[in-house]
Amino acid sequence: MDWSDGRLIPERRVPRTLIAVVAITAGALVARLVGLGQRVFHWDEGRVGYWTLRYMESGVFEYRPIIHGPFLPLVNSQVFTLIGPSDFSARLVVALVGGLLPAAAWLFREHLRDSELVALALLLAANPLLLYYSRFMRNDVLLATFMLFTIGFGVRLYDTRKPRYLYASAGVFGLGFTTKENALLFPIVWLGAIGLLLDYRLVMARYRDRDWQAILSEHVARIVHGVRGWGIHSIGSTGLFVVLVMFFYAPRPGVWRAFTRPTLFPAVIETATIGTWDKIYTTWISGEGNAYLPYLGDFLETLAFGAAPLGLLAVAGFLANRYAAETPREFVAFAGYWGFASILGYPLATDIKAPWTTINAIVPLAIPAAVGAGLLYRRARRAIVSGNSLDSSLTVLLVLVVVGGIAVPAVDVAYLNSSSETNKEVLQWAQPSNEMKPTLQNMMVISAAHDGTDVLFYGTRNPTNEDEVLFYVSNESSLRQPPPGGPNWHSRLPLPWYLERVNATVMSTSPEMNPTELREDAPPIVIAYSWDQEALAPNLPGYTVYQHDFKLWDEEIVIFIDNTHPADHEARE
Repeated sequence: MDWSDGRLIPERRVPRTLIAVVAITAGALVARLVGLGQRVFHWDEGRVGYWTLRYMESGVFEYRPIIHGPFLPLVNSQVFTLIGPSDFSARLVVALVGGLLPAAAWLFREHLRDSELVALALLLAANPLLLYYSRFMRNDVLLATFMLFTIGFGVRLYDTRKPRYLYASAGVFGLGFTTKENALLFPIVWLGAIGLLLDYRLVMARYRDRDWQAILSEHVARIVHGVRGWGIHSIGSTGLFVVLVMFFYAPRPGVWRAFTRPTLFPAVIETATIGTWDKIYTTWISGEGNAYLPYLGDFLETLAFGAAPLGLLAVAGFLANRYAAETPREFVAFAGYWGFASILGYPLATDIKAPWTTINAIVPLAIPAAVGAGLLYRRARRAIVSGNSLDSSLTVLLVLVVVGGIAVPAVDVAYLNSSSETNKEVLQWAQPSNEMKPTLQNMMVISAAHDGTDVLFYGTRNPTNEDEVLFYVSNESSLRQPPPGGPNWHSRLPLPWYLERVNATVMSTSPEMNPTELREDAPPIVIAYSWDQEALAPNLPGYTVYQHDFKLWDEEIVIFIDNTHPADHEARE
């Protein structure tokens, strides 16, 4: 690289850099697809999956903030139509998008060295949190990926002045807004980062004997000159963004009916815009905030467990770019500001302590981390070439520690212990044990073959809180359309996802029911909390009981299955 004239002049690009990025992206896709359906659905996955199935049956869908943006339900409904609903197919879209995340590195080729491009692709491919949540049916990886590509295409627009990058940036930006409500925070953070870059330029003007007001005027003039002649493209790209967002947020089947009855379009547009904003504001903005320090501590704990090497490299890369480089690269500084602001800001914005929120910081921090990794790589090369055995050994050891610190937890969390409490810093509490998988498959086989009521949820009260009713729904027909009836359908999750896939007939009992009533006409499957096992077992003779962890800790359920039912023998065989 030649830094002598104050600009980053890229070395002649050789195909191997692009080949490396493509190969890493291919590896990332494979890593996300292998065993994608092995983990039992998480509570959140079960909720979104269930309502997606209900939408496919009824054709009725309207944005509900509690399950976040409409992207996954609408897109997955098409996936399920093509290849059927399963744990694998439900996660497929997220896995594919997350697997393509490393490809975004190539968009920054005018601003990063070759070694840094490869490092960025590797970090985005192998980070444990990104890998795990790319194998999870949630919107977080989708949003982070779309937003990184938004910036990437914007950078290419700046580099080339080609209109196609403006449309590409607007398109993925629009898709980002269809995934999750915190998409609203990204442009705010970006503007803040740009403001810091501008402030740095104005401060540096003092040391160059230039007036800061003159510098500011020059920047304003450049912006005005830069956007001149882009009116049509600005309108077109804005239109693309608006159409994408409105299409996804428009109610179904209202949007389809509007094409045959155009008079319905005003109401559809109002629902997709004003109605959506009202729901977002009411659900996510107007409520009371959380205690900041505990949420910040939880955020940092997750980063320490799932992204420590990346975080340390990001700090090193950011500081080296800012203080050691002859001319700091503003793009690297921008990404650093974006990432560090996300660390400080998301504990204020989140409603629960959830490890997936760290993805919003990890993705931008991967850019200065790539700069730090590039420094480490070049140091290792110099040490080896110099023949200094001590320096070489220490540097290689450091490289191995970094690689091991990424690879070992990534493999453990994503494949070996994807539902274990030992990885609680990365996994969210509402993850059932994978040991439940064979029992779930058995339940689905029996329910598909049985006539009448297939599954009974035994309603109960939480022993630690008698006011909390679990498993019981007073009117099961209320589950046909959201929101579900009470008292507590959500306590069943993720089981409704598995039962709905085979059209199981489900009933529940009130907590006041005497368990002896089950002796006469119990269905082939009875599901209860573990504290009710002793009372139920004598009243379900001939049933085999399976006990499973329903959450990472402190919650167990028992599943009674009639072992005299023909389908049970078939499932076991």
